[in-house]
Amino acid sequence: MSTPTSSRIWDARFRGPVPHDLNYYSKSLLGGALACGLTHAAMTPMDVVKCNMQVNPVKYRGTISGIQTLIKEEGTRGVFKGFGPTLIGYSLQGMFKYGLYEVFKDGYMNVAGEEVSNRYQPLIWAAASASAEIFADIALCPLEMTKVKIQTSPSGTFPVAFLPALRQMSALRAETRYPFGSLVPLWSRQVRLYTVAKFCIFEQTVELFYTHLLTEPKESYSTATQLGVTFGSGYIAGIVSAIVSNPADSLISQLGKAENRGQSVGSIISKVGFTTLATKGLGTRIFMLGTLTGFQWWIYDAFKTSMGMGTTGGK
Repeated sequence: MSTPTSSRIWDARFRGPVPHDLNYYSKSLLGGALACGLTHAAMTPMDVVKCNMQVNPVKYRGTISGIQTLIKEEGTRGVFKGFGPTLIGYSLQGMFKYGLYEVFKDGYMNVAGEEVSNRYQPLIWAAASASAEIFADIALCPLEMTKVKIQTSPSGTFPVAFLPALRQMSALRAETRYPFGSLVPLWSRQVRLYTVAKFCIFEQTVELFYTHLLTEPKESYSTATQLGVTFGSGYIAGIVSAIVSNPADSLISQLGKAENRGQSVGSIISKVGFTTLATKGLGTRIFMLGTLTGFQWWIYDAFKTSMGMGTTGGK
């Protein structure tokens, strides 16, 4: 049971329908793994095309034509390159991203206190999501580097199968800087931009829904309605996240190119140009991340409701 509202000591862990205890956080970790692992793996064909549009925009000019080119040259297998590291890497990332977000959010709110937490909610969301993403990206980085190398290497020049690719990345660690050579660009893409936008925009949009459109208490609406709010808010958050994080995402793809091996981040930015990094593959990334993020939040909240934990956000 939750703590009575009349209690002298306010505790953010007892604000929701169930207490945020170890059981709650453990389920959040599992829900996050399902949400990110399944959605990113399902979007592998879009990801393959997006990465190739970023590193070879002359050859891969658009999403549909890019898919057609990959299938023509490599068969159906070509659009599912990197499926293994994507599934495992983003399951690990999602586990820490969503699970630790719940932990950090409650912790920061308790440090700030009830009044400050209510007044500066966006700062709490930003700090919690950024903190969680730091750990999530450490888990993701080796598998993200492997995924990008598989997806952007010309056919026949790098193993496509998961385990041989991992072995090859390790063997070439002096050149590829595996396993954490892309960690700083990954943090730049995820921590400061993508994840903060993803969580803050989501939480804010959910509040707007329940403040201006669905004005009755959140608990009075059906699970289907609440999950509809979750999906819509997640989709909006995904679009914003795609736009602000695309330059860093393009840079990670450039780091995986053979001709950029050993070059510094600064030299790659100077050679490619920031405008190119910001715009190449953006349309595909907006569609991919809008859909991806909407379904991620839906899966996460659907799992939470199935566990009796309620949906995320809202008054």
